[in-house]
Amino acid sequence: MSATLAVEADRLPSRPRAEIPQVPLSRVVRVELRKMFDTRSGFWLIASIAITGLVATMATVAFAPDEDLTFYTFAKAVGFPITVILPMVALLSITSEWSQRSGLTTFTYVASRRRVILAKTWSAVIVAVASMLFAFAVGALGNLVGSTIAGTPTTWDVSVGHAATIVLGNLISLSIGTMLGMLLLSSAGGLVVYFVLVLLVPNLSGLLATSQSWYHDLQPWVDLPFAQTNLFDGMHTGAQWAHVASAVSLWVVVPGYFGLRRVMRSEVR
Repeated sequence: MSATLAVEADRLPSRPRAEIPQVPLSRVVRVELRKMFDTRSGFWLIASIAITGLVATMATVAFAPDEDLTFYTFAKAVGFPITVILPMVALLSITSEWSQRSGLTTFTYVASRRRVILAKTWSAVIVAVASMLFAFAVGALGNLVGSTIAGTPTTWDVSVGHAATIVLGNLISLSIGTMLGMLLLSSAGGLVVYFVLVLLVPNLSGLLATSQSWYHDLQPWVDLPFAQTNLFDGMHTGAQWAHVASAVSLWVVVPGYFGLRRVMRSEVR
């Protein structure tokens, strides 16, 4: 009897398996944005962007000389903390899947790790752009208030092109955090390496450039913070763009490639 039922079951037409629709990338980005604010540390890290921006504006109004009360001065003062904090936001967004052991859940709902990394990158870019718009707005307000208090003419010395290069410079800083997050997959280790790259390496590079003539000409091509300075101060020559492209390729693109490979192959627990 059982053999007959088995033969009849084999003859029945098989139904195609229903395909589960892929989670839209926009939804993954929204989830990653919400995850950035869900934890207390993540919330205060992003809130510190607004707090430090307001403190920098008040300090500039109080202590900057009257002749330096320009829009660029305020935008630079507000933007400096953002340049430091944004890479940490991107780094912690990626390493949280391994440091907080939530990767198994994340990669179960979204099987493609590339889509998860892309969503995390886009969410960090959204936070970065919003933070820079905030910096420009607070800088403009500070410029108006500061010049009014000092009794000096209000100076708007940042063009649209200069503002665009400032935004690009901050996005490059953001990509450093993304690269370190993928390469190290550790929040603590990534933060340590990040501060070494930001605080120690530029000083050593500067000392080497002043003491060794051969490195003086090489520095703009391999020193990313040195090349980024032109983005914040304003790009004027094609050579400066070449320096930025070379340094970004060396410090972001190449290690980021190996970091993505590690994300794709690492074991998730």
